[in-house]
Amino acid sequence: LTTMIPSLLPLRNLCSPSLSPLPRQPLTRTFAQGAGEVPAALHKLGKLNHVAVAVPDMEAARSFYKNVLGATLTPTEDLPDHGVTVSFVELGNTKIELLHPFGEKSPIANFLAKNARGGVHHYCIEVANLAASVAKLAENSIAPLGPAKIGSHGKLVVFLNPKHCQGVLVELEEENYPEE
Repeated sequence: LTTMIPSLLPLRNLCSPSLSPLPRQPLTRTFAQGAGEVPAALHKLGKLNHVAVAVPDMEAARSFYKNVLGATLTPTEDLPDHGVTVSFVELGNTKIELLHPFGEKSPIANFLAKNARGGVHHYCIEVANLAASVAKLAENSIAPLGPAKIGSHGKLVVFLNPKHCQGVLVELEEENYPEE
């Protein structure tokens, strides 16, 4: 990669709307083939925890995943601090989080007002240390939408401003919170 791109772009350019396109040259060597080291910042992301889907009717969505697709679902859970009711579709290696508005100030109600049939709302990536990840992102002008909060399953989460992340709402979740 370093032979194709003279200098790697700063981390903020990876999530910045002002990102200039990379050269349109075919990738001929991979990291595994010795083309170079993966930049250290790329090692900090963990696995995809879930993809969240806003749904206008929680029971209809749960019925679809359970009765039509044969999925296993968690019971619904109200998260007043986040303004949502959630249920997770278990997929083995990741999850789909079904989101439905809870309360008058629900961000999901706003999303559904613009997308009446629902749709993909955000994705969640696990990180080893949420505070360190947020600090590193701040050094690169990537801001969270607010302070970290306890999310579903008692995990500490923060959402990143989509304006800094290619128009995508990204949630970071501390993988081992609380420490056992």
